[in-house]
Amino acid sequence: MAGRPQPRRITLGGREAVALTVAEYEQLIASRRQIGGQSTRVRVLAHEAKRTAQLLQDLETLVGAPADCREQAGRTPTVCSPSCPADKATEPDADVDADSDAGCLRRAIAELLRRHRDLAS
Repeated sequence: MAGRPQPRRITLGGREAVALTVAEYEQLIASRRQIGGQSTRVRVLAHEAKRTAQLLQDLETLVGAPADCREQAGRTPTVCSPSCPADKATEPDADVDADSDAGCLRRAIAELLRRHRDLAS
């Protein structure tokens, strides 16, 4: 690296040290603050990436599971999970047909998304 500054070395009390001008010291402190801020942002982004990966994995499981979960649990096609009731009386304003697999899957996905969104808050 051309132009890389070499530190001025001094000896204080028998120990080697590096001497900085006030401007160099202030620049060093500012750089440390910037790196600290970037480190925090990277940590937050990594956490968000893990949450997003978990959400995608849960969605993949959910999308692949409705037919399998009914068969394994011996349930009728109208009920795919406890969170997706077959009777419309529990959700009178539901605009999705509770008897359809697609409606059940949509409700389960919406519930999963709400749960993940609530965890983020």
